[in-house]
Amino acid sequence: MDERLVVTARGPVTEIIFDHPPINIYDVATRDELCDTLTAVIADPGVRVLVFRAIGDHFSAGADLREFGTAPSLWAMRDARWGRDVWGLLRAVDVPMIASMHGYAVGFGFELALHCDFRIASEDCVLSLPEARIGMIPAGGASQTLSRLAGTSASMRLILTGERLPAGTARERGLVDDVVPRDELRAHTDAFADRIAARPTAAVRAAKAAVWAALDLPLAIGLEREADLSRVLRATRPRRGSAS
Repeated sequence: MDERLVVTARGPVTEIIFDHPPINIYDVATRDELCDTLTAVIADPGVRVLVFRAIGDHFSAGADLREFGTAPSLWAMRDARWGRDVWGLLRAVDVPMIASMHGYAVGFGFELALHCDFRIASEDCVLSLPEARIGMIPAGGASQTLSRLAGTSASMRLILTGERLPAGTARERGLVDDVVPRDELRAHTDAFADRIAARPTAAVRAAKAAVWAALDLPLAIGLEREADLSRVLRATRPRRGSAS
């Protein structure tokens, strides 16, 4: 079997590594493996942090255009590629997710990163959403996630122009959290992931749920949601001196 992903664990940190060189294109086989892997991650209570990274020259250079060419139409291939809801599974992951990107993070690569909670990029990383160039729009959630992250104007600009955004510029626009030299990317990502994994698991999951809820809930309801989560944490927190 020509596997596209490698899954490793460093204690509570699980890594999903794209291993389809040289450019880690996104195809149906990758989609299916990713769906199966995310399903397993969601069901595993031992996972505290999920990291996406890649082997090869690029994080992901986007969709496999050869698959587009063998389909009856662009739309038919698009329906096949999104026949399984990998994006819904990403939203269902309740632990922090980190995208550790280098080289091209284009199309699928960029959209995956936008679903993550943190984005760390090497200095050589370039981000882009090129779908408009072939008469399409992103279908991995970028029209929604990008506007929530950077606002409607920045989202419109990137989606309509398909411009290539260097990592430094992406950080200036709030699309990337950290930019580091290529040879420091792994160590920087590991240290950041380990720092989050060391925090109490229930509190981290509750904090993620509360922060993401703020994007969609009115303030009053969001504050109620935060209070509810806080009460649950207090009720389940071990008392001092207990054996747990």
